[in-house]
Amino acid sequence: MNARKLIIDCDPGIDDSLALMLAAASKELDLVGITTVSGNVPASMGAKNALKILSMIGKPDVPVYVGEETPLVRDYVDAMDTHGMDGLGESGWPDAEGLTPNKDAVSFLIETLKATPDVTILALGPMTNLAKVISRAPECLTNLTALVSMGGSYKSHGNCSPVAEYNYWCDPDAAAEVFRAFSELPQLAGKKLHMIGLDVTRKIVLTPNLVEYMKCVNPGVGTRIEELTRFYFDFHWKQEKVIGCVINDPLAAAYLVDPSLCSGFDAYTQVETGGLCIGQTVVDAMNFYQKAPNSHILTQVDVRRFFLMFFERVLGVPQEESAPVLDQILTAPPVFPHEMMFQKGGEA
Repeated sequence: MNARKLIIDCDPGIDDSLALMLAAASKELDLVGITTVSGNVPASMGAKNALKILSMIGKPDVPVYVGEETPLVRDYVDAMDTHGMDGLGESGWPDAEGLTPNKDAVSFLIETLKATPDVTILALGPMTNLAKVISRAPECLTNLTALVSMGGSYKSHGNCSPVAEYNYWCDPDAAAEVFRAFSELPQLAGKKLHMIGLDVTRKIVLTPNLVEYMKCVNPGVGTRIEELTRFYFDFHWKQEKVIGCVINDPLAAAYLVDPSLCSGFDAYTQVETGGLCIGQTVVDAMNFYQKAPNSHILTQVDVRRFFLMFFERVLGVPQEESAPVLDQILTAPPVFPHEMMFQKGGEA
């Protein structure tokens, strides 16, 4: 089986970094390039962070390109309160020696798509770069096999407003344009955007027990992940009173390797670009508009199987070895305190 040619468009970012580790360790994926976009951190900082991760995991030959620094229309709002002033949890990791990012991610995306059949794009940040590709060279999308986007929310609550997930909230106009393209462009006819939203990623919670186990089985990698996520742990506790941190992006990478990890349904989806609900994904689950589906919305996830994959590939622990330990640690699905309040209110 040939590995899938993959470009990761991202904004590293703590969980982006974990996703890069997982994707790079998966033989099913041929990582031909990384492009960055302003989201969690500015695109230029994200590119330096991507190079740090690639250097750490022994993949310095993967090219990194700096992408769009500002959203299409709205003012840029970063997420450094969540990811730290360096984007990597204020881990203090030095820049990768001898590695520098390339410029013009959009041109790289266009040229690679034009020249390379069967390319998959994993979008882990705002979709500004992709919207620019669509506007400049829609013909190149003929070679796009699949687009998997970590973003949006169907029924789960938002993480930067009551209804919006950050990546789509940061650049709603870009997200709206990409979803629209999957409805209207002939080059994308029959294809659907795979939306790995908060409905599934919110179930992937890295807990202190999981981090301790990581350090036991692979002290080097486990310690790096602890350094990377400590800031994230603190943020989640202050913001949501969760003991652990939600690691959204690695699930999207895992889904590329094994789509059976998640399940969902096809639907026509739009993204709100203004007003109170800016960034909200409006999923026409009941087919109200009678429009052909442009997206595949993931709603269910096998949490145990995700962590089995993550431990095997990122930490080198065979699944038969980690399975009994995970069965002890993953005793119950994570519950957010405000979800409990909502459930109690609904029962009353």
